[in-house]
Amino acid sequence: MTAPDLTAIEAERARIRETHLRPAGERPASSARGLHHTALISSDVETTVRFYQDLLEFPLTELIDNRDYPGSSHFFFDIGNGNLLAFFDFPGLDVGPYAEVLGGLHHCAISVDPVHWERLVGKLEAAGVEHVVHSGVSVYFRDPDGARIELIADPLGEMYGEHVL
Repeated sequence: MTAPDLTAIEAERARIRETHLRPAGERPASSARGLHHTALISSDVETTVRFYQDLLEFPLTELIDNRDYPGSSHFFFDIGNGNLLAFFDFPGLDVGPYAEVLGGLHHCAISVDPVHWERLVGKLEAAGVEHVVHSGVSVYFRDPDGARIELIADPLGEMYGEHVL
């Protein structure tokens, strides 16, 4: 693998910004109402529930039949602000291990207030979940199936002091 040309990459980033990024007051309204849910895959429903509800304190809101695959469950966790984190399990289907691939999920970042963030980092430590704290406001870790999760103490629409919305 060759080293990337960082000057060329930044020049391309600047070109895309200049071409497509509009100041906040000039942007059209989004056609979307918000993120209804993001769906990940679970190898074991109860293990996933224990991790997300018991450890991360995201309440389980529903557990239903997945209409797309017989015997599969579709279940949801409340991640605040009317948003859901959802999962499917696929009993009998070998989906293989988690992999980061082009077009796939790199990580899911969930905003939590700073008090909750501190407590949850402590719970990850107490549970022996490997994690990395970045910039004092982000903690990265993997769920039981390997999906990378970030808990970020910054408010929605902000990231490391920058307004991104």
